Amino acid sequence: MNETTGQQASRLDEMDEKEAHRFLTGLLSNLDPEEEYAARHEDYVLEMPQSGERIRGRENMRAFQRSYSTSSPSDPMRRIRVHRVMARDGLWVVEGAADYDDGRQALDVVVISELRDGKMWRDRWYFAEPFEAPEWRSQWVERMETGAPPRDERGDVG
Repeated sequence: MNETTGQQASRLDEMDEKEAHRFLTGLLSNLDPEEEYAARHEDYVLEMPQSGERIRGRENMRAFQRSYSTSSPSDPMRRIRVHRVMARDGLWVVEGAADYDDGRQALDVVVISELRDGKMWRDRWYFAEPFEAPEWRSQWVERMETGAPPRDERGDVG
């Protein structure tokens, strides 16, 4: 049993949305390189299109994560708050917010995870910086908090 996620070691592609949400909430709340390593396929690839970066292989990803906290004090991400997970046929789409230790506003994040052989095989992380909405569309929209979980028409977290 994994202490952080509370999940039995199992194939990720067999999890339903609730199980995947619970698993990812535990995994991404502490960003532990060793715990994440176990969930990754040996041919794992992480892509961050906005910065043009790609990390190939779970060994490289683990080394990157291990050095992250000491070599990147200007980018102290401490966790991802998972808001919503959609799981379909070996594909997870995760909506969340990246929290930082330096008091910066949370960034919205979307992660698209492809699963292979019961493990995370390929992730694409998209980070969204907040921006000021144009005034012309204010009559059709309502304001929402950046980094907040999505809500349905009743205001329930979805």
